Amino acid sequence: MRLPAHPNDLDRKRIERAIRARKRYRYVTPRVLATEGGYRIESACCSRNIDPEGGVVDIALMIFDPEQAAWQLFRKNHGKRLWELDSIHERLKELLELLNDDTERRFWQ
Repeated sequence: MRLPAHPNDLDRKRIERAIRARKRYRYVTPRVLATEGGYRIESACCSRNIDPEGGVVDIALMIFDPEQAAWQLFRKNHGKRLWELDSIHERLKELLELLNDDTERRFWQ
């Protein structure tokens, strides 16, 4: 029986390092958590747009699909409390570049 490739500590640390270069939510320290098949990012809500109290909110969910050999990037619809598929990427690096830029504020709200 083969173990799933994700989550693993190497990629979790890689994600933690990469999101330090993000353009939004620069004054908080997000957490990268292992989840089934991938990783979830959460952070204190410094904008107070989602949580007026500044509590911890979900930012992104990254799941590796071994059948497609691709990463699925999800954003949180906080109004509906659901994860919505945002995009699919062949490489984790591409996904992280999109997440860090986030010009439309789909993740770092």
